[in-house]
Amino acid sequence: MKNIWVTQGREIVFYCMFIRKKKNHSGTISVVVIDKSNNRFCELKTIGTSSDEKKIDEFCEEGKKWISKQSGKIDMLAAQTQIEEEREVVDNLIPNIENILLNGTQLILDKVFDLVGFQAIRDDILRHLAIARLCQPRSKVGTVNYLKSHFDEDASLDKIYRYLDKLNDNQKEEIQRISV
Repeated sequence: MKNIWVTQGREIVFYCMFIRKKKNHSGTISVVVIDKSNNRFCELKTIGTSSDEKKIDEFCEEGKKWISKQSGKIDMLAAQTQIEEEREVVDNLIPNIENILLNGTQLILDKVFDLVGFQAIRDDILRHLAIARLCQPRSKVGTVNYLKSHFDEDASLDKIYRYLDKLNDNQKEEIQRISV
């Protein structure tokens, strides 16, 4: 696939690949990637066969891309075109978004909560408090407001204090065991 020339102690890699359109007995044309090394021609890959001129041109472009990929060359024009196409998609997509889900982190942390093993403690308040503490680390008053606005959880400050006492008295060992 490549020729290596050595000059003054340096290796220079020289790729001798090109596209050939080869006529077949059936009247179709095969598009083939050819490598010329040591004055010999070697077929590396057949890209496709067709009798349609448009399809043959597509095969030639595909072959050029294959050669670039094999030789480690990057087509800067194609890369720039791809970047521009992606930017156009983003520019068209963002203004048309009607609803943005703000609780994405809570959805992820909800799964993590279960994977760690805390689902063994069948208590939604613990789930809400743990996720709220990770998403919005605030005071207990701030946590009450966060739970009301994001979870529609009717939690009062007194309820949270009573729940924390319950955790300390009844479930402390279980929570520590799961955490470890």
